[in-house]
Amino acid sequence: MIPIIFLAAFLTSGIGAYKISYEAILRIWASVIDPSWAQGIDDTVRYIVLNVRLARVCLALIVGGALALAGAVYQGVLLNPLADPFTLGVSTGAAFGASLAILLGAGGVHFLSINALPVAAFAGAILALYMVYLLGRVDGRIQTTTLVLAGIIVSTFLSAWISLLKSLNEDSISTIVFWIMGSFSGKSWIHVLLVAPYLLLGAGVILAYARELDILSLGDIQAQQLGVNVQRMRFWLLLAASFITAAAVAVSGVIGFVGLVVPHLVRLGLGPQHRRLLPAVILAGALLVLISDTLARSILPGGEELPVGVVTAILGGPFFCFLLLHRKKYLQL
Repeated sequence: MIPIIFLAAFLTSGIGAYKISYEAILRIWASVIDPSWAQGIDDTVRYIVLNVRLARVCLALIVGGALALAGAVYQGVLLNPLADPFTLGVSTGAAFGASLAILLGAGGVHFLSINALPVAAFAGAILALYMVYLLGRVDGRIQTTTLVLAGIIVSTFLSAWISLLKSLNEDSISTIVFWIMGSFSGKSWIHVLLVAPYLLLGAGVILAYARELDILSLGDIQAQQLGVNVQRMRFWLLLAASFITAAAVAVSGVIGFVGLVVPHLVRLGLGPQHRRLLPAVILAGALLVLISDTLARSILPGGEELPVGVVTAILGGPFFCFLLLHRKKYLQL
């Protein structure tokens, strides 16, 4: 899978309105190690390859891997095959934070060289997660059913506020809607550095508890009998998955279906064992979002860019409908 990721990153780097040969791209990539490889190549071309296209490719890979990993964790912890990174209202919280920043005119404000929108989106996502956690606790314990219901409640409540914000500022409707549908347009290495630490930290925690995820899928009683502290393990796994989701949504906007479809697709080939499933889910999610982003920015003849979330929905929706209609046995964890 990793060689396929590198090949896809190389091929997609050559797609764009500004035509650049693959030989030049290969030489520019090699110049990162040895600058002599870039001799004779225009500085503008080198800037486009390294700071525009490669940064966007890396961000798409990171966001895709984060969303897919979070989806696999949600499905394993909540024992719900239809759970995805947005079940707990994290994405809606991020959308609310970004919408509020746009309404207040903070879209052009920068905080530590970072646009204020990702910062506001991340804050909104964490606030939504905290609200869901407070509502989902019953007698001091986290219950999976109440947690999902709390996520639906918080998501619906914040969606209403987003609609109100759009109605209060009609001039920002297009910006808010495009952001909610997901986009990597205008992103740079700063955004890559913003989300990468959260993915590395969250993925490290999740992969360390891959065995516990397998045990949690047996049910609370069986997990407790096998020596797993169910409440503590569920809390840390949900927290890690929600943090990487919040970071991903904060830089890309809302991109749906990745965390829902990819874990099922990988589970068909590798089975439910999380030690093998989780790394493959990260790579498959990264590849899906990279391909979707490439289609989003190149499929229209006039050079216009589609929201990435629209493309992932178009690709993932029919596949998941096929699973529901013809492969119901694979939806069992």
